[in-house]
Amino acid sequence: MEYEKIAEEIFSSTYGIAFTGAGISTASGIPDFRGPQGLWKKYSPELATIEYFEKDPKGFWEFYSLRMRGLFDAQPNKAHYALAELEKMGLIKAIITQNIDGLHQKAGSRNVIELHGTMRRSYCASCLKVYDSSLVLKMVESGNIPPKCECGGIIRPDVVLFGEPVKNIYEALSIAYDSDLVLSIGSSLTVYPANLIPQVVKERGGKLIILNMEETPLDNVADYVIREPVEVSLPKIVDIVKSKLVS
Repeated sequence: MEYEKIAEEIFSSTYGIAFTGAGISTASGIPDFRGPQGLWKKYSPELATIEYFEKDPKGFWEFYSLRMRGLFDAQPNKAHYALAELEKMGLIKAIITQNIDGLHQKAGSRNVIELHGTMRRSYCASCLKVYDSSLVLKMVESGNIPPKCECGGIIRPDVVLFGEPVKNIYEALSIAYDSDLVLSIGSSLTVYPANLIPQVVKERGGKLIILNMEETPLDNVADYVIREPVEVSLPKIVDIVKSKLVS
């Protein structure tokens, strides 16, 4: 019954958006950060700080090249494709994501706002020349670590490191301000300021639907909370929405 109600909310919304976190990509083989098998259980978060990049770029790239390789190999799962379908149907106007893996775009989503940047692109920290990260990874694998630009500067991934401000936050907040429904998918909702997105929608009178395996700080104010793997719950919801479109 919950799924029916959620599908009806999405179907009747006028400006629905999605807010996604690491939990949407775990079924694609990408570990989340804070879960039982999370990345920070195996590695220190210090490795992903701007200070560490500046202090030890070689050590930074030894860690980040492993992450980058895993993200390049990953493919979208059923949750990514389900969300792309909602966008194609015109029911989700934008996807605001904390993820850097590019899997939304691989699944066919078009209006994706990446708050934490993208692993697919890198740039020189000195002259800002942009590089395709697959070429940078080849540089690292061939022994050029840290990878260097032709100007001599050190290349870094175009992602938000700890200690840096998020990207596109004002655009994302503006979209949230106009939205009447947000699907929060696979996010712990603990990372500021990204977690303001669903809060703004709810405070503006919109519906908040949380799909997440773990508890979140916003569960008590959400209209619906589903504790099921998002690659299971989201396709179920989309199937019901599609049945409403043809009925």
